Amino acid sequence: MRVMRLVLLMMLLSGCEPRANMQARSETDALMFGPAGMRVHPIFTRVRDWSGDGRADGIEALVELQDQFGDPIKASGRVLFELYTFRPYSPDPRGTRLARWIGEIETLEQQRERWNRTSRTYSFPLEYARINPGDNYVLTAQFELSDGGRFFDRMVLEARLGAQQPAEASGAQRVGQSIPSERVEEPQEAP
Repeated sequence: MRVMRLVLLMMLLSGCEPRANMQARSETDALMFGPAGMRVHPIFTRVRDWSGDGRADGIEALVELQDQFGDPIKASGRVLFELYTFRPYSPDPRGTRLARWIGEIETLEQQRERWNRTSRTYSFPLEYARINPGDNYVLTAQFELSDGGRFFDRMVLEARLGAQQPAEASGAQRVGQSIPSERVEEPQEAP
């Protein structure tokens, strides 16, 4: 019986030890497989209705970080999102800034909450009650890595034909939503 207890105790203790094959990445590995680029995913980033009431609640932004081979990877840092009106036929399509959000993926919990295994992207629900799916917008994202470095991308969110936000939805507050990105309120800029 003592032998069984001793074997059981040894088995339990061996499971608590750190794995011997877990080592810090070498500098070469970090450079080769670390973040080398970022994009706001052009197919899956779109205006969304999270509450199911038929009105758009904001934008689901999917951010993909890439290594030097163009493969999706994970990284830690902060993303600053900005939403602008769209100016057609302009070298810079950004018009008036409408909203800003800050999304963080710096902790293990934030990584688990934001990472989508299927698309291999980070998902950020950006709440903006006044969004109209029938209008064009410009969404920009600036990713600041935890250990230094920045990446930038922008995309035009194109209007969906026949999609108009009901007039009573503008400015409406929805109760019970959990949108983890922090929205930063700032005065609007002149075009």
